[in-house]
Amino acid sequence: MTGTDPFTIEVIRHGLTQAAEEMSLTVMRAARSPLLREAGDLSSAITDAGGLLIAQGRDIPMHMGVMSFTVQEFLKHVPAERLAPGDVWFLNLPEIGGNHLPDVKAIRPVFHDGRPIAYAVSLAHWADIGGAVPGSYVPHATDAWQEGVRMPPFRLFSAAGPDREKLDMLLANIRGPDEREGDILAQAAPCRGAAERIDAMIARHGVDTLQAAIEALHDRSARQMAEALAALPQGTFHGEDFLDDDGHGGPPAAVRVAITLSNGRARFDFSETDDAVPGPLNTTRFIAAAGAYYAAKAMAGPDIQPNGGLYRQLDIITRPGSLLDPPSDKPVVGGNHETAQRIADAIFLAFKDVLPERLTAGGPTTSGLLLFAGRDSRDRWTTLYEVHGGGEGGRVDRDGMPVLRVHMSNVMNTPVEVIEQDYPLAVERHALRRGSGGDGLHRGGDGLIRTYRCEGDNVSLTTMFERRIVPPYGMAGGEPGKPFCVILERADGSVRELTGKTNVILQRGDRVTLESSGGGGWGRPDDTKEGLS
Repeated sequence: MTGTDPFTIEVIRHGLTQAAEEMSLTVMRAARSPLLREAGDLSSAITDAGGLLIAQGRDIPMHMGVMSFTVQEFLKHVPAERLAPGDVWFLNLPEIGGNHLPDVKAIRPVFHDGRPIAYAVSLAHWADIGGAVPGSYVPHATDAWQEGVRMPPFRLFSAAGPDREKLDMLLANIRGPDEREGDILAQAAPCRGAAERIDAMIARHGVDTLQAAIEALHDRSARQMAEALAALPQGTFHGEDFLDDDGHGGPPAAVRVAITLSNGRARFDFSETDDAVPGPLNTTRFIAAAGAYYAAKAMAGPDIQPNGGLYRQLDIITRPGSLLDPPSDKPVVGGNHETAQRIADAIFLAFKDVLPERLTAGGPTTSGLLLFAGRDSRDRWTTLYEVHGGGEGGRVDRDGMPVLRVHMSNVMNTPVEVIEQDYPLAVERHALRRGSGGDGLHRGGDGLIRTYRCEGDNVSLTTMFERRIVPPYGMAGGEPGKPFCVILERADGSVRELTGKTNVILQRGDRVTLESSGGGGWGRPDDTKEGLS
């Protein structure tokens, strides 16, 4: 750090951040699947030589927390001496710095003077990764192998280009191979672009200055986080939140955390969380850390640069065998975005009595996922992975906003025009769910009503959502919001409510109506704003 002036450090910080954001934009522009090019279910990161995060795009918090570990875990399996310029390695194993199988990571080492000095990482959700059900969400899964192709780190690109034999082997086990191949190429391209940006920084500033600036950024974030944590109430605080069920229709499953704040550090102990469940709602210790990272930054230091230094101040403890640290053979596909949100909510609820003014009441902390899959007129698989926002919870200073995604998610909806052009579906209704927000001094925001009409035969529909039984909570005396609800109306007129984790086959003329949750209210409804102030 000696001799590196603060102006140069800032130039490098912005340059690295710009490179990471450019990666995400490149994937969206180059990808074939609407899930990437329209919804943006992807994230990008740059790490230092040891795998510590140094820059990220404005992407998805659950991805970014996981990618803080991906390269570190990758290097335990693929030592740096095995890497070569031009390599791009792919992996999706949850136990190697991951989350669930559809989120595939592409890693490219950035070389200088014959050694890796950084890594560019592109994470993208593949619309299909194989498995027992189209779209690779298997509500009835009982083991990890039912969920799709499991990829340990393998070199898919070298300086000579793609390894065709490996690529063909992979694509032969995945639905929609043409679309997947386009998405794979779209992931590899921005990694090369990031490497070129880093090469340009080295040419301008020198490698020693670049590395000194990175160390300075780590140190600054660590110092700022320590100061922010020290300013919070000190002590141990307990929080819990519940999944609607165990993934197979059983009892609710609890995420519990004990948070200890002391001397500029935070310790998140999830040891009392329930055991691993039979259904696909388990998740990894990396997601547990991602939830803690997100919540700590949101409450204590929202403006702190996210990097490895920020995370030095946080200790994460999980219990092997639990919902957040399951055996590697357990199914995990829904845990990525359902249990991840329970982690964040449990942390926030731990502070509901001491920091209510910094917190938002409960919102749509679920993907609200409807996954439609079928074959088009040319007998090719098409998969619509559509997530649905709901009402934001109220805050100390305002009502919640309608139809947002909150906390660990940051995915956009697919435009109706794209849905009706690319899939055997029509969107008949798209409206606010009036009155679904919880009452309070500040009301929760309203959820969404959306009706899909099936215009094809034998279309697979998978649901994967929470907040159907356990509604979004109120804060500081506010009322809960209305829960999620999905109704299937068959063409013959029969009607039933679908559970949060199921798979059904739709036929032409069937209708599916989703009503997303409203946000919880903040403050007692009979309070007055004047009294609060």
